Amino acid sequence: MCGRHQHSGVSSCRWGAKKNKPPDEPEDHALGRSRGGYGTKIHLVTDGQGVPLGAVVTAGQRHELKGFQPAMASVHVPHSRRRNPSAVACDKAYSHTPIRDWLRRRKIEPVIPNRRDQAERRRRGGCRLFDAEKYRRRNTVERCIGWLKECRRIATRFEKLAVNFAAMLELAMIQRLLRIVSRAV
Repeated sequence: MCGRHQHSGVSSCRWGAKKNKPPDEPEDHALGRSRGGYGTKIHLVTDGQGVPLGAVVTAGQRHELKGFQPAMASVHVPHSRRRNPSAVACDKAYSHTPIRDWLRRRKIEPVIPNRRDQAERRRRGGCRLFDAEKYRRRNTVERCIGWLKECRRIATRFEKLAVNFAAMLELAMIQRLLRIVSRAV
């Protein structure tokens, strides 16, 4: 839009000017096509009680491998005796060898069901069976995601930039944490 700013007295033209984009903003703005349509994936990390600890957003078509390690790295628990959890429960989409290897290198038990295409390898001894009792407790993560999607700004994603959407997600996580803490007092 070319024109004269009312206070400057100088003519300026913004056509062809480089857009000011935050340095950590992904090129696709964490938006992309997936099976459910055009959207964003939220890779959420919670504790055993459903308290959100960290989250990373990626485009809808991005593979879970791209979001798993950054999501795990986003969690920082100060003053804890154990730096890593004893087990991590994920859904079938995270059932990939690099994720299982990453968890085992850190002495974390992977509680991830095998995908249908891994069933043949499991019969031959490739993939281990997971602990179904521990996997049942993963519903705390699903309940936390359900609560986050009740927040209007998270469900509809009003923000264009991924960094702004991630900031709104963090604000919703803080609100969730404050509700949990206020109930405990």
